[in-house]
Amino acid sequence: MRSCLTRFLGTTAILLFVGSAFPALRAQQIAPAPAPDRSYKLIRSDEDWNFLRNKDVRDDFWDPIKYIPLRKTDSNWFVTLGGEAREVWEQIGNDNWGQSPFWNGYLNERYMVYADLHYGPHVRTFFELKSGINSWRAGGPRPIDEKRLDFQSGFLEVGGATSWGLVQVRAGRQELEYGSGRLVDVREGPNVRLSFDGFLLRTKTHAWLVDGFAMRPDEDKPGFFDNAPDHTVGFWGAYATGSIPDKMQLDLYYLGQDRKDGAFERGTAREVRHSFGARVSRPVASERPGWDFDDEALWQVGSFGAADIRAWTVATETGYRIPTIALKPRFSVKADVSSGDHPATNTLSTFNPLYPKGNYFGVLATTGPGPINFIDVHPHVEAFVPHDVSLSFDWIFQWRQSLDDGVYAVPGFLIRAADGSRARFVGNRPGTEIRWQANRHLWFQGDYGIFYAGRFLKETQPGRNLNYWALWAGYKF
Repeated sequence: MRSCLTRFLGTTAILLFVGSAFPALRAQQIAPAPAPDRSYKLIRSDEDWNFLRNKDVRDDFWDPIKYIPLRKTDSNWFVTLGGEAREVWEQIGNDNWGQSPFWNGYLNERYMVYADLHYGPHVRTFFELKSGINSWRAGGPRPIDEKRLDFQSGFLEVGGATSWGLVQVRAGRQELEYGSGRLVDVREGPNVRLSFDGFLLRTKTHAWLVDGFAMRPDEDKPGFFDNAPDHTVGFWGAYATGSIPDKMQLDLYYLGQDRKDGAFERGTAREVRHSFGARVSRPVASERPGWDFDDEALWQVGSFGAADIRAWTVATETGYRIPTIALKPRFSVKADVSSGDHPATNTLSTFNPLYPKGNYFGVLATTGPGPINFIDVHPHVEAFVPHDVSLSFDWIFQWRQSLDDGVYAVPGFLIRAADGSRARFVGNRPGTEIRWQANRHLWFQGDYGIFYAGRFLKETQPGRNLNYWALWAGYKF
């Protein structure tokens, strides 16, 4: 862990210098104060309900527990309470294209509650409990399905505003989510979310926000308060985000990982991997028709046992939304390429996505291939109908990037070896989703998708078509 701290402090210093060395990238005008943000964040510790100290702006049933004063003489001493409940019925047919040749239906339940305590403007503690329960899954629950009760988060944060910006230090169990979630995400789709144990330094200066961290992933076990950091894995890095002209955002980052037992088709060995990447994005148009995009490129180096690592990925999404007409449609296309291995060489070329979001390829969140050794084209259309209902339809076409490497799951383990097949096409998957945001607390969702097995899956057997559907219901407060 000491080496991780040294690495992340060094890379944080570099990215801080980058953020301060380009004044042209800074915001040119001071925007007016925005309206209070009442949205529920993906990471609940990112929420700020301090504005509810003014009782005149309280208009929701849960507002009284969002700001509970702890001292009459100091409004900066307060506690915020919140949580969520989520129920999901999932059903999968021919999981892993027929390795489980039956319909597997099961219920996932998730319950989470948190307490955010502020001891003045410079100190806070945040605690969040999670409980994930799985029922009726054939073969029993997976690690992503069940966790009876444990801490999702539990950290101490110290810091505040300085003359040049914001500085905060966190220590303890916490969640990480950066960029589009292609590399580091909280794993929202599965029943049990991901968390890390370690240290985080957050700084904000001018138009730049920079995080440096040294962590170990939290290893989920199914019991009560029995989670512990995975001491076979170290994870560290620095991630910088800044605003650039034309309403665009630039992300620059370095991520390091040390795994004692990295596993790929060529075998298992100690893996030390360094990832250097950049992302440029523009948000989806909200008031007038316009283009949006999300482009990212990443290079990885390091060692895998006695072999070197040289891997890469390029990901792009381009969309156009028309908010001025009925249904406010958005049309988009994703295209991604991720390197695969050539085992005959002394260089591991398989890309490692680290901790990607579960629904990397849409509604097939916990089934089908992951973002490793792949080429894909992914058209998508979405629309909005009255009463806060959204509809979407997409179609994914996927190939192997290297014919000498297999197909991997989203978490990164091999699910179908190359097995001598020279076929490139893995398959294609149409999928649809409907979501109803009944109010700011309650939502419902339905997903359906079919993965049509391609030549590679049929040659390596089994190669049956995979079916998936799910019904979701959730409530947040």
